[in-house]
Amino acid sequence: MFMKRPFCVHQALFRRKRDVDMTEGNIAHHIIAFAIPLLVGNLFQQLYNTVDTWVVGNYVSNEAFSAVGTVGPITNLLIGFFTGLASGAGVVISQFYGARRQKDVHDAVHTAIVLTLILGVVFTALGILMVPYMLDFMKTPEEVIPDASAYLTIYFAGILGLMLYNMGSGILRAVGDSQRPFYFLMVCALMNIILDLVFVLCFQMGVAGVAWATVVSQLISAFLVIFTLLRSDNCVQLRIRELSINPRVLKKMFLVGIPAALQMAVTSFSNIFVQSYINYFGSDCMSGWTAYTKIDQLLLLPMQSIALAVTTFVGQNLGKLQTERAQKGVHIAVTLGIAFTVIVMIPVLIFAPAVVAFFNHKPEVVDCGTMLLRWLSPFYVLCCFNQVYAGALRGAGNSKAPMFIMLSSFVLFRQAYLFFMARICNEVLPIAMSYPAGWLLCSLLMAVYYRRVKFSKNSVMPAASEKQI
Repeated sequence: MFMKRPFCVHQALFRRKRDVDMTEGNIAHHIIAFAIPLLVGNLFQQLYNTVDTWVVGNYVSNEAFSAVGTVGPITNLLIGFFTGLASGAGVVISQFYGARRQKDVHDAVHTAIVLTLILGVVFTALGILMVPYMLDFMKTPEEVIPDASAYLTIYFAGILGLMLYNMGSGILRAVGDSQRPFYFLMVCALMNIILDLVFVLCFQMGVAGVAWATVVSQLISAFLVIFTLLRSDNCVQLRIRELSINPRVLKKMFLVGIPAALQMAVTSFSNIFVQSYINYFGSDCMSGWTAYTKIDQLLLLPMQSIALAVTTFVGQNLGKLQTERAQKGVHIAVTLGIAFTVIVMIPVLIFAPAVVAFFNHKPEVVDCGTMLLRWLSPFYVLCCFNQVYAGALRGAGNSKAPMFIMLSSFVLFRQAYLFFMARICNEVLPIAMSYPAGWLLCSLLMAVYYRRVKFSKNSVMPAASEKQI
């Protein structure tokens, strides 16, 4: 019999060819090479809901289109909270990895998976229970409620698949592997498209059909990423018998993840308020807003992918105590974010009517969606600053500051803006401008804070700040 191979004893086992050590080499190359698979992968992830809305908008009804498109703030309430926790796990793993602490990487991986399984059960029950209350809170029109309720109930029933994929892919990205999560998303997004068409066109399942297509596709993506971790031959290898929670590691994840989770969840809850204001103007306006938000999510992807890349970049470099290199990477990331955002924004502004009509051909919907796109899109450049700086600070383990700044800008300020604007000028465009106003304030506050603090000794760097064990 062969002896069991020791866990990550050799350096060759610690870092495989798919892993990327960002502590050496060209900074811009590392960020771009890491961000591109993330960008394309996130593009395919967006296809889940985008394809759902396209199918129901073209083959079901306008009410179904409004229903599927307006449930985003509700699903993002729980998913946003979990994504924040997952970012905490990713930061801790990336810093352990940068510091070459193999045993801690192993403990963090297993703790993260157990946490995901527990929260998966909780979020499934909580999500299904809150569906009717959230739809009522959003002032959803009566004709939209049946389809929205059906979609949300099925979606939350299969939410564990999405959570396992997000945590598993976050683990792989923390050690520099952004390629395989992209491949998995590409396969599952294509599967989602096929199932959407089959369930809706062949089986006439309507909104329930696109919901089931999404759930099945997410479960497949979860299987692929977990299978990859099980078959891995480096320090992120998942071993079923060793699944357990390490309290020390869990505390580190919570220190970084809880503030980010609260910020994302509360921001999503704030967006439910915004949706309630939009719903006031009727189903055509809801459909125009739905089309705008689908395009909005795609336009934000370049800067979000770069922000995720800089989180890993900063985490690894601070794990090795390379502060100046980490700061230089942040400056490069901001420049790249602005450049890519402008490149993708220009054609959308030019062809806005055709882009909106792709989702819904109704003239009233096209007019509303085009107006929103052309007024709001130029302000996306502002988001590059708050997204990249927030990602950098989280990579340093400092997620409290981004949380307070984003909550102040996206929740408190935005709700105050909506409250007064609805009474001064209750029209769609002034209400929608609450988003650019929040982006501007957030970017200003985030830039000022980052320039004052950067990666000082007061930054919480849980993995790098401890002595080697």
